[in-house]
Amino acid sequence: MKALVLAGGAGTRLRPITHTSAKQLVPVANKPVLFYGLEAIAEADIVEVGIIVGDTAEEIREAVGDGARFGLKVTYIPQASPLGLAHAVRIAEEFLGDDDFVMYLGDNFVVGGITGLVDAFRTERPDAQILLTRVADPTAFGVAELDERGRVVGLEEKPLRPKSDLALVGIYLFTPAIHQAVRSIEPSWRGELEITDAIQWLIDGDRTVRSTAISGYWKDTGNTADMLEVNRSVLDTLEPAVHGRVDACSELIGRVVIEEGAEVSGSRIVGPVVIGEDTVVRDAYIGPYTSVSANCRIEQSEIEYSIVLRGSSVRGVRRIEASLIGRDVEVTPAPRVPSAHRLVLGDHSKVQISS
Repeated sequence: MKALVLAGGAGTRLRPITHTSAKQLVPVANKPVLFYGLEAIAEADIVEVGIIVGDTAEEIREAVGDGARFGLKVTYIPQASPLGLAHAVRIAEEFLGDDDFVMYLGDNFVVGGITGLVDAFRTERPDAQILLTRVADPTAFGVAELDERGRVVGLEEKPLRPKSDLALVGIYLFTPAIHQAVRSIEPSWRGELEITDAIQWLIDGDRTVRSTAISGYWKDTGNTADMLEVNRSVLDTLEPAVHGRVDACSELIGRVVIEEGAEVSGSRIVGPVVIGEDTVVRDAYIGPYTSVSANCRIEQSEIEYSIVLRGSSVRGVRRIEASLIGRDVEVTPAPRVPSAHRLVLGDHSKVQISS
């Protein structure tokens, strides 16, 4: 069995971060979200992995390499433009050959991995296996319709009028039957080859399509709010560890990880928090659910429920929360300037001004 990991796409919902970085490499608890998927694939005893790459191909290649660090053998498959998930399957057909495969969206996060799902698929081998979860706004996802016996009877991509609240999680399992399906469909109204249409083609052809409802944690980390929520979820599993230096004037409370080379002085850190390598925290407060990457400086500031990427500094800022701060960013107080009111008022005006 092989794996096909999608790591292309522009990541427009995470801009401006993704103007200069691949969305799959934005870190969760100081580890790129893509790495969690690759680790889950390796844990499921899958070795051969094709990664679909687009405009950020070089950055993905530099981060993942040949896959050996994960116990994988990685092949990179260029996609000129993001034309849909079914298009990704089309261009990967030579790599996939006649093997079964799991397709994993590189910006998705699933707690608990995929080993059980893959093992069941290997045993039963339906033509397609999809994962479903209930969501508040199904219009943003592929949506499944089930009959009274729980069988999949219909799929639709980002419908305006959803027939259910069952969204497709970004993990799919296929036999080679999917190749004929993706060759047989036409682009949708969005101009993309939708994987939902390909699976619907299998359903219409009386092929076996099964679904599994997941009750565990899943997130599509496509926007800032979801990135922060996934970061929170991962940090909740932290085991405290101090590998850097913490002076006697500092206080660590709860699950706090201080990585090698980091220095904490005169500060209070309330976990779960992770402080990256060679980062300096001085005279600061870092609150729960915060990840600070390597080579950062947090001085005379307060920050919580946030992600700070590599090489950034926050100095002299009273309070930051629920924020995603990119690489090599400088956050400082605004200069104080005299305030004044400039008015042009008509006759008989009444004005109230807060002093």
